[in-house]
Amino acid sequence: MKLKSLAKIDLPREKLQKYGVNKLKDHELLALLLGSGIKDTNVLELSKKILKNIEKDGIDKITLEKLLVIKGLGKAKSSQIIALLELGKRLHTDRNPEVLSAQDVWNLCADFRESKKEHFAAFFLDTQSRLIERQIISIGTLNTSLVHPREVFEPAIKLSAASIIIAHNHPSGSLEPSKEDKKVTERLKQSGELLGIEVVDHIVLSKSGFLSIKS
Repeated sequence: MKLKSLAKIDLPREKLQKYGVNKLKDHELLALLLGSGIKDTNVLELSKKILKNIEKDGIDKITLEKLLVIKGLGKAKSSQIIALLELGKRLHTDRNPEVLSAQDVWNLCADFRESKKEHFAAFFLDTQSRLIERQIISIGTLNTSLVHPREVFEPAIKLSAASIIIAHNHPSGSLEPSKEDKKVTERLKQSGELLGIEVVDHIVLSKSGFLSIKS
């Protein structure tokens, strides 16, 4: 059936404008986003076929390749649908906080920044600099034997982290980085370069504030 043969009020755009988005069926919502159909299949019929495939495989298992098996559905529209599904999942997922500055790190270390023992923590971040997970790597005086690159990058690889920020507290309250602090920073940055996981920064923390070590 051609869209022209439908009553104007039955078209998705007109229905949305007259009755609101809640009155549209799933395939009508998808039709609005796709905008047009393909040869011999109008956009409403195409949307029904697409949704049938998605429901059969499950939204988490749908791939570009699985959409391309629908006759006439090319890469452009298939990519639109995949992007739409991913956007929907992201918007409906509780988003982890962005970690963009030393201040963000200081805020996220309230549990140990005043501790009488040194805590060394790693913040594993995704491609959008959002926190995947924070882990305490070691507790004790910071040195290169205590903080081995393996202890930092093994969880980074498992978590598919794109980058890392490291931080440790100074029980003395001083924010002046020691030679050992700088040595640990440089060693981890070099290891990160080899693995393709950037060490963005190393933050020294205390009760009163923070200091960014950038070499």
